[in-house]
Amino acid sequence: MNEKKQTVAVVGAGVIGAAIALELQRRGLQVTLIDKGEPGRGTSYGNMASIALDFAAGSGPNTWRKIPRWLLDPEGPVWLRPAYALKMAPWFLRFIAAGRPSRLRQIEDAGMSLSNPALADFRAMLETIAAPELMTDEGCLAIYETEAEFTGDRGHIDFMRRYGFDFDVLEGAAIRDLEPSLSPSIAKAVLLPDNKTIRDPYRLVVKLADAARERGATFLSGAVRTVEKNADGTSVVILESGERIAADFVVLAAGVHTRFLAEKLGEPIPLETERGYHTQIMQPGVSMRYSVIWPHRAFMITPTAGGIRVGGNVELAGLDAAPDFRRARVLVRHAQRAVPGLEVKDASEWMGHRPALPDTIPIISPSSKMQGVYYATGHGHLGLTYSASTAQLIADMVTGAKPAVDMTPFRINRY
Repeated sequence: MNEKKQTVAVVGAGVIGAAIALELQRRGLQVTLIDKGEPGRGTSYGNMASIALDFAAGSGPNTWRKIPRWLLDPEGPVWLRPAYALKMAPWFLRFIAAGRPSRLRQIEDAGMSLSNPALADFRAMLETIAAPELMTDEGCLAIYETEAEFTGDRGHIDFMRRYGFDFDVLEGAAIRDLEPSLSPSIAKAVLLPDNKTIRDPYRLVVKLADAARERGATFLSGAVRTVEKNADGTSVVILESGERIAADFVVLAAGVHTRFLAEKLGEPIPLETERGYHTQIMQPGVSMRYSVIWPHRAFMITPTAGGIRVGGNVELAGLDAAPDFRRARVLVRHAQRAVPGLEVKDASEWMGHRPALPDTIPIISPSSKMQGVYYATGHGHLGLTYSASTAQLIADMVTGAKPAVDMTPFRINRY
């Protein structure tokens, strides 16, 4: 007789949830992937398509000095809507505390423990779905218009040296030799050869979900209300429709919406939304080989999804406020300064909700309240980067294998 497969309900069909569903199904479990929409149509749809290995903590020793400027500068890299500032206060206190020098080094070590295997894990995941071509060979260029901008990013460059990153500092004509579309006003650039680009992030998620289904997983469309326990110890995912899905294990990977499910399980987490904007330009008038990040202005220009995508920045305004697409247009103006030939034709604007925790590192953890429930959320700007590694770590925990990474920093009850 065949032994009955253990069952898993994965809540959330973004890149994290789809990668987890595929890996669990690959390891012999029976997966039901649940989302209120189609796979890849949420936050994962509009990410900047970057596998960014150079982890950067969000908070530092002097971050508290910047908060007043965030409140006052609607075109700055971080925009906190005044009406939301009071609600954000508890999160900001944790955010500032995470920037203490002693805590900062712990956070960097934890972030790098995920970054170190990320590229190899991602390539293996692409091989599993027979789509290695979805990742480019080219790296990423961090650009600086002035020597002062470069000096201002010295802390991050020192961080990369400390952790052994491969990078090259370029000047003048050497920059244009790699990326001719860049303006002569760009004085310096740092080439990050291992920071790769995904040719189409939405297509990636669709292929992950399809590969899981081809291996026997099922997809269920519906909004999840809560998770409960049956008398026999199995978990039950309850949808808003009243439908009940019993499973031996549940993985909550619903981005920022995971916080509402965590609250119902009695373990609230300080998960906020960092709203990000992009403009997808299908007739840009230029071609680019490399993704470009401008650290001083906190945005990226990425050749992806059949065109060029301009996006980034952070807006703190909660889940319910209407998008302010002036943010996207500011980024396009900055992009045209870096790439003077960039035209904005056949373009669309988008806003999504990055799930952000105040210490920058995600929750990848069993529940502290309900056995058999696991969390994979709070990846912030690095959801795409960490997706394959997160899938490996969650699958290890669910199946009882020993994770290759110390999971202590990523526990849900660390706050």
